[in-house]
Amino acid sequence: MNEIAVEVHGLGKRYEIYPAPQDRLKQMVLPRLARVLHREPKEYFREFWALRDVSLSISRGETVAIIGQNGSGKSTFLQLVCGILFPTTGQVQRSGRIAALLELGAGFNPEFTGEENVYLSGMLYGLSEKQLKERYNSIVEFAGIGEFVTQPVKTYSSGMYVRLAFAIAVHVDADVLVVDEALSVGDVRFTQKCMRFLRQFQKTGTLLFVSHDVGAVTSLCSRAVWLDHGSIRLDGTAKEVVEAYLAEQHAQDRKAYGVSAISVKAPKASTESSEAEVRDVVDTRLEQLKVRNVTQVFEFDPEAVQSAFGAGGASIVGVALLDEDGKGVRLLHGGELVTLEIKVEVHAELSGLIFGFYVKDRLGQRLFGDNTHLSYQEIIGGRVDDQFRASFQFRMPVLPVGAYSIDAAVASGTQLDHTQQHWLHDALQFRTVDSTMRHGLIGIPMLRITVEKEGAVS
Repeated sequence: MNEIAVEVHGLGKRYEIYPAPQDRLKQMVLPRLARVLHREPKEYFREFWALRDVSLSISRGETVAIIGQNGSGKSTFLQLVCGILFPTTGQVQRSGRIAALLELGAGFNPEFTGEENVYLSGMLYGLSEKQLKERYNSIVEFAGIGEFVTQPVKTYSSGMYVRLAFAIAVHVDADVLVVDEALSVGDVRFTQKCMRFLRQFQKTGTLLFVSHDVGAVTSLCSRAVWLDHGSIRLDGTAKEVVEAYLAEQHAQDRKAYGVSAISVKAPKASTESSEAEVRDVVDTRLEQLKVRNVTQVFEFDPEAVQSAFGAGGASIVGVALLDEDGKGVRLLHGGELVTLEIKVEVHAELSGLIFGFYVKDRLGQRLFGDNTHLSYQEIIGGRVDDQFRASFQFRMPVLPVGAYSIDAAVASGTQLDHTQQHWLHDALQFRTVDSTMRHGLIGIPMLRITVEKEGAVS
């Protein structure tokens, strides 16, 4: 078990489903009476196997996703791994301390305050009271629920539950971390913080991750296990398992709608857009759509930024999205020409200033970004009290519904060898509330789309 974090053999979990409450009492009494009378006992329940004959090994340092439809046995599997449930068949071998984020508020006493539940949960994980006292302030700071930590958790929102539970799990020095859809609630800033922790945890620990978000699976996990009706359907790389799973879901959706295959009708004649030269990408189809891609942009608030790092030789004092007239953007539809503006103040003499940004989704996946290094190959120097404004102009992509954020950064040096002076995580946030896009991470406005019929198959 030196290299194995979790190993299961022939794992199965059976439940007894009773049609009526009185059948449970009958099952307790009548079969015993039948045996006394030397008769064949009758069962008053039906069997339901939430998990059956599951065997797999998870090595130390692996990040494994468990995917599948609702009712496929994912949560049951995790509870068996954590020791919350006892298996009907098979066995589970574990190595090291396991921290789990399963059902919302699992392990919390609703009558206890947040502070009391920190100590209760921490001791259940095996920490001593002394260790918890040393880590208490850090736990509260990570949770970010403020004075609510002194209130009973029964008054908490779902997001506050997750914040506190995740903060505790972060501080228990776990060897194996089990997360079951815990990141599906909570605001974007806390989700980003959790994802940064999970990526750091991946370097030393083992992560078991359940999510319906296939983007999170492919971004975070190296391996995926597809559970289907309590059994393993496929075990492989995250990419191949997710692609197979999505293909299966697509086939089921088509079947549900009575479509056996995808049909494409070719036009009678060639259709092509104008041959005129286009210098900029402007998707004219956006004007024809009745439902637009609606994106709300929130103003930069330096007091609200919770995560930043850097040497401190310069600081970012402003981040904004501007329209073509230089005014702050509050609402976007996708496809507009926008300018991301980053304002910086210099506090020390610096050479080779580089300004840059990343746009990220709610899971911290970097969708796109750029910096000034290639555009300004001459050295940009800065002195104390100098102020700079870096501008990046681009057409806003069409985005799926969800929360997004922008990291802004200023560094000094070269592209390959530089020092981050100030990096702001989630400096600017925006949210897409309605979208014409249904698939992918971003939609790119098309320059030209053509369809041409080349003939018929003889």
